[in-house]
Amino acid sequence: MRKFLSVVMALVMVVGMAFAATSCSSKGYDFDKETELVMVTNAAFPPYESKSGDEFVGIDIDIAKEIAKRLGKTLRIEDVDFNSIITGIETGKYDMALAGMTVTEERKKSVSFSDSYATGIQVMIVRSDSQYQSIDDFFNYDEEGNPVSLKNTDIKIGVQQTTTGDIYSSADVTGWGFNDLNEDESIKTDRVTRYKTGADAVEALKTGKVDVVIIDNEPAKSFVASNTDGSGNSPIRILETEYTNEDYAIAVNKNSTVLLEKINQVLKEMKEDGTLDRIISTYIKAE
Repeated sequence: MRKFLSVVMALVMVVGMAFAATSCSSKGYDFDKETELVMVTNAAFPPYESKSGDEFVGIDIDIAKEIAKRLGKTLRIEDVDFNSIITGIETGKYDMALAGMTVTEERKKSVSFSDSYATGIQVMIVRSDSQYQSIDDFFNYDEEGNPVSLKNTDIKIGVQQTTTGDIYSSADVTGWGFNDLNEDESIKTDRVTRYKTGADAVEALKTGKVDVVIIDNEPAKSFVASNTDGSGNSPIRILETEYTNEDYAIAVNKNSTVLLEKINQVLKEMKEDGTLDRIISTYIKAE
């Protein structure tokens, strides 16, 4: 009897915890009552977000500050691992996420996205002495130009965990990824190594642990620049051909409908009055 009661109590606790989590995720942001707006990011993705001393800087930081200002809210910024962001938004721990985050169908199952505020380009970084010159050096194609196999099945890819670089490169070869998948789409051959930050992936590239790093174009340029010596030489370079294009947007809890509406209105105003362009051009200079 005592054992049975213990099991029942354990089940009650589990159900209670699940209910609490559901309640948290269903609450959303009370725009009329809340005075603080909590932004979550991963501050290791320059020029979108990084830290200068104790200060957060970057495109997403400035956009968030402007949004909070126009909405009459006090902004607080939380820095977490990238793979914790969606869960934090979904459970209501954070109010909005700006983290160079790409809109994907999988993420839309958990959170709602604002209108896009920037376009990102995924690129490939290789060592300067690498044999690879373009994306065509990685794949064999059929007559219609679709990838059918890898030219080098021993290739090692480095990414920041749970980013779109991770998602895209972890797909099957026929979907422009680098992995072999089973029929249930589970990974059969995993050629992708996932790192906590993009900087960690780049360090792995420099030391030969991976052959390619797939990451957003602007951070890629920052990593190359930071590794360039006084003579203009760098041990790494970016391939000229793009890996893929994507749209960046702000993620909010699915029940934060008023907040989402307000954010979209502010983004619209920022686009129309030139504020968004000014913020982006501060960090990304026209070629």
